[in-house]
Amino acid sequence: MAIREWPLISSEINEKYRIFNIRNDRAKSPRNGNVYDFVVLDASPWVNVVPLTAKNEVILIRQFRHGIREVTLEIPGGLVEEKEPHNEAALRELEEETGYSTKGEDLIYLGQVSPNPAIQNNLCHTYFARNVYPIGPQNMDEKEDIELELHPLQAIPALIHDGTISHSLVVVAFYRFLFEYLPHASK
Repeated sequence: MAIREWPLISSEINEKYRIFNIRNDRAKSPRNGNVYDFVVLDASPWVNVVPLTAKNEVILIRQFRHGIREVTLEIPGGLVEEKEPHNEAALRELEEETGYSTKGEDLIYLGQVSPNPAIQNNLCHTYFARNVYPIGPQNMDEKEDIELELHPLQAIPALIHDGTISHSLVVVAFYRFLFEYLPHASK
């Protein structure tokens, strides 16, 4: 039997927060005809940026993450603002969080993933920013506390392997970059 879409009976937003809404959906099972309730995190798209200097150093950021109550090592990224193209959001987040930028042709789209399709409806778009260079100080949001670290590109697989880089969307971004983009870039 082929898996089929569940017809939506109703959908309503229960709670609104700055970064997402909590939505309650009722949908009918095409297999048994029963109607079930589902909770969905209705969120804006996100962006991630793999920034690489001309010296093959990746700019990483350390910040405290409230969900796990720990400091993590990540790449720059964040929310796509309403009506903002995701490529512009990627460049904005890079500049705000790191104080680095790149030229337009050096911002390369690596693809998108669904962060958690079981309960979320948004996408995360990943970019590679090559030949990044400093343009000024960081311009963090008032709720951000970010420290920069430069790591050689060749050190990234070990940082993922030993768990130093553990954010799943960052690991996926590096997967896209290291295993999908780099092999094709040399052709």
